[in-house]
Amino acid sequence: MPLNARVLADRVEHLDRVDRLAAPVQRAVSRLVEPRLVRNTLSGTYLGHPMHPALTDIPIGSWVAAAVLDVIGGTRQAAAADLLIGVGVATAVPTAAAGLNDWSDTYGPETRVGLVHAAGNITALALYTASLVARWAGRRRVGRALSLAGLASTLGSAYLGGHLSFVRGVNVNHTAFETRPAEWTDVAADHDVGEGQTVKVDAAGAGVLLHRRDGRLYALASTCSHLGGPLHEGKTGDGCITCPWHGSVFRLDDGRIVRGPASTAQPTYETRVANGRVEVRATS
Repeated sequence: MPLNARVLADRVEHLDRVDRLAAPVQRAVSRLVEPRLVRNTLSGTYLGHPMHPALTDIPIGSWVAAAVLDVIGGTRQAAAADLLIGVGVATAVPTAAAGLNDWSDTYGPETRVGLVHAAGNITALALYTASLVARWAGRRRVGRALSLAGLASTLGSAYLGGHLSFVRGVNVNHTAFETRPAEWTDVAADHDVGEGQTVKVDAAGAGVLLHRRDGRLYALASTCSHLGGPLHEGKTGDGCITCPWHGSVFRLDDGRIVRGPASTAQPTYETRVANGRVEVRATS
């Protein structure tokens, strides 16, 4: 079964026929999440962790628990099962909003898998909503059947969500596996970094951006923590640098996030100039 599911996920990655549908939807979502408060909230910037994976535990957990009560709880647990399904339906809405926010930043295979993932979740939500209606109307057998179908759709979609995170690396911290030097490391000549200039250098194998402002040198990881964008190519201003890919804004002095979609702060380096050479070392 896992092998078959993986083959299916790989095939979904190549469903380029869905690109024409995905493009206008992505543009619409991008406009909706443009406000800073919305973007930071849905991205998990304030949480320090992507919001969507954390929220998915609530509807999935509620619906799985409801299925268990439907199967072994009998009529005594009917009200509890209905309540759990209702909780799942209610929390699926913010969960979907956070997922759409993340999906709006994807490209190519990730966009295609994400679109099918979303379709599966929408199907599940519709089935569970119909299940609630049937249960309230006293048609419990129909309600149970609809909720089990919804659970199947949920689990299939969850597999694709896992594929996006663990196979395609969507929304993982793209600086997590960098080996950053703990000792002072020579990276450039002092005159190579002019006032207002940003350059990328190598620090013992780790990419580092250097920026000089008002005579002070700042150093951050050159790879954006969000989706691996070239942060060193971004624009600077007001003591911050903006990733050219998705607009994440980081403070130059401490790497903290000013605006998402990033949810992990940018690694920073100490800097010094010795004998006309710029040296950096990773902050602890």
